[in-house]
Amino acid sequence: MIGATVARRAQEWNEGLASDLRDPAFARAFIQAALDEGLPIQVVLGKIIRTYGVKEFSKRVKIPGPNLLRAIHPKHNPTQETLNRLLRPFGLRLSVNLIEAKSRKSAA
Repeated sequence: MIGATVARRAQEWNEGLASDLRDPAFARAFIQAALDEGLPIQVVLGKIIRTYGVKEFSKRVKIPGPNLLRAIHPKHNPTQETLNRLLRPFGLRLSVNLIEAKSRKSAA
């Protein structure tokens, strides 16, 4: 009985997350948080793209479905241009930021 309850809660959580990911502002925050945690960009985009549906999202970004699936597959290496096309609907693009070094206090 406990397993069925846990499975139902997990399904409800996944359905709720999928619904939330269809909101571009939520998806943008999800992408940023997931990348800050070190998740691969293709995995993160794959999760979001599948909530929209590959066919719908491919029309939105004007990339054929098979090419879109190839771009989000972890074994492939999409170009920066392709990744930017996939990020554009969420108001995002790839960029490089300076990592600020932590200041060291000398032991006095």
